[in-house]
Amino acid sequence: MTRLIVAFFCSGFAALLCQIIWQRMLGVFAGSDTVSAALVVGAFLAGLGLGSIIGARLADRLSAHRALLGFALCEAGVAVCALFSKFFLYDVIAIGLADVVEQPAAIFALCFAGLVVPTTLMGASLPLLARAVATDLASLASRIGTLYSLNTLGAGLGALIGGWFIIGSLGFVTALIVAAGLDLLAAGLALSLLPGLSREPPAAPSPGAAPAAEPFGGMALWCLLVFLSGYVIVALEIIWVRMLGQVGQYHAYLFPTVLGVFLLADGLGMSLAARMVRRMADPRPAFFLTQGSGFVLGVALLGLLWWIMGVPAFSDVMAVDFDRFGPFHMTISTLIIVAVVAPPAFIIGMTFPFVQRAVQQDLASVGARVGWVQLANILGNAAGSIVTGLLSFHLFGIMGTLVLLAVLSLVLLGFWVMPARASRPATLALAGITAAIAISVPSNERFWSRMHGLPAGSAYAWGEDRSGVAFWRERGEGEGRAPGRFFIMGHGQGFVPFLDTHILLGMLGPLIHPNPQRVLTIGVGSGGTPYGATVNPATREIRAIELIRPVLDVLGDIARERPESGVAALVADRRVSLEYGDGRRALTRGEGLYDVIEADAIRPQSSHSGMLYSAEFLEQLRARLAPGGLYVQWAPSWRVVDTFAAAFPHVALLRPVNVLVGSDSPIPLDQAALLAALRQPGIIGFVRRGNPLESDLTKLVDGEITLWTPATARVEAPLSDLFPRDEFFLNQIHLGTSAPRR
Repeated sequence: MTRLIVAFFCSGFAALLCQIIWQRMLGVFAGSDTVSAALVVGAFLAGLGLGSIIGARLADRLSAHRALLGFALCEAGVAVCALFSKFFLYDVIAIGLADVVEQPAAIFALCFAGLVVPTTLMGASLPLLARAVATDLASLASRIGTLYSLNTLGAGLGALIGGWFIIGSLGFVTALIVAAGLDLLAAGLALSLLPGLSREPPAAPSPGAAPAAEPFGGMALWCLLVFLSGYVIVALEIIWVRMLGQVGQYHAYLFPTVLGVFLLADGLGMSLAARMVRRMADPRPAFFLTQGSGFVLGVALLGLLWWIMGVPAFSDVMAVDFDRFGPFHMTISTLIIVAVVAPPAFIIGMTFPFVQRAVQQDLASVGARVGWVQLANILGNAAGSIVTGLLSFHLFGIMGTLVLLAVLSLVLLGFWVMPARASRPATLALAGITAAIAISVPSNERFWSRMHGLPAGSAYAWGEDRSGVAFWRERGEGEGRAPGRFFIMGHGQGFVPFLDTHILLGMLGPLIHPNPQRVLTIGVGSGGTPYGATVNPATREIRAIELIRPVLDVLGDIARERPESGVAALVADRRVSLEYGDGRRALTRGEGLYDVIEADAIRPQSSHSGMLYSAEFLEQLRARLAPGGLYVQWAPSWRVVDTFAAAFPHVALLRPVNVLVGSDSPIPLDQAALLAALRQPGIIGFVRRGNPLESDLTKLVDGEITLWTPATARVEAPLSDLFPRDEFFLNQIHLGTSAPRR
């Protein structure tokens, strides 16, 4: 049993490591927006569901020997898929088909095709393993619960260790080799147990034999309950990610931390319950109590965190107004994740063995019952993920989604409360608390206002939908003449009035290029960069693409409230098209060439930032520049500088603003002429429209300019889609641009 436990633990670890990497690879193809992410997740879960069906139908026809052999073959097959997945998922799909497939149905189909084999094998492994250990009905639920708890614990450590150490230190390809090695170890351990297992096929039920008794309800009922449970917990997990992302600023380590803490606590809860079920006459009260109390506790902890975010002693440390990527702040945010996620996940994790105790009433159908329950859970997870991410966040916001989950929790509890029961006060109390939650949650506006530290009496604008959250907060009392802060997904992404560096970033390309007819900006942010791109009257088209749709809504609100502002000028400019979408996907799948492309890029520490700093992205971008076209980008680290210089034959690094300009042709950059242009009254007036307190931008570009020509030696590009080193900043050396290295 020990070797089997280790094998299933390794299987879970490898599965989560692969899942994180595969979703990232396919994200290059499908995009980083929530719709595309949901398609990838849906494809992954669809494969797991297919595997559950196959395992449910196949397992009970096999002897214990053949069932364990099937498990070993599944693990070996996943290992082979992991080793070849880079070629198929990244080279063929993500890069080879990036500019071919656009329709969501086709995106889902290709993602499913890329994942169907390994995920089907993963989904089939539990029913096969359950069949192999099914020797005693009295201890069966306990044994299955113990095995699955170890698998879940392995998955949790796979998310944590993989996300915090393996991926950031080794890169995606080497991490997949590690995962393949763990799968092969699991297969080897399973094979080592084969000689001691029975080769006798399971006895077929005699004709006319009565079906197994189901004293706690039929399989259909329990599959429905597990579906609802799976929906609620995954939807709650998505709420955790959105709220805790606000606290932790969506760095690359945040999602693996939330997922890893959830799975570890879930697995520990299973492990405890697996010991309890042996002495449990009726598992139904325990199932409903743990399910209901887990949800109530989860909401209570979210509410406590929301309240604490408005307490000065805490907000002075964890407010959204400043970056929180240092060790101290990341330690605090990690502890918050543990405190908010672990207790409810532990309690809800206990439900799995209770369900197994309820449904496992016949050794002849062990695999089928495990498989169908697993399928119901996967379908619930998929529904919770897709419906929450695509619909309920979009229609109802985070608090409306919480109300919906409270209603579903009441429905689930109703299966136990409504029929006459001898003892039900605890369940009734949970139902009453859940109903109170449904009618007492704050509005979305009040919720996000407190999360963003809105001072009393301060003007603000906000928006939320499935793509994310944007919030603009005008300067508050005691902040003097500081501009209002613009937040996107918990980050301070700019200011309104605009920051001088954002205005300059947008101005540089159109001022340097001799005839900037068409301009593309990737990222809108607070609007400063696309506003700067409107500086040249010769420009006839400016296309600006933003990943978070509420950003555009908030800018529209500001424009209506501040008609004299730069935001209003940007929104009113008929040359400007502000669009919602994934910038990289729009770049690779669009048509036409651009004279100037500019990236108002996110911080390199942010999750998925590597997709906008990689060598592959720069190659795709370079193909969309017209002859003599310019690409302008912030240079937040020397790895970005080296990657940029490796992509373009002609490069200029302007200081002290740290902005890169790249082109296939010599760059027509005359520093004296640029400084003179920035001193012209018309340009100064333009800058003051964007920010009345700014008039002199020359201080940002009057330093040394570093130039690269085709004759300049380059280093190999350090940033790639498959190893975004800056994004995994804790695994790499300090980010810095203090002085040129050449």
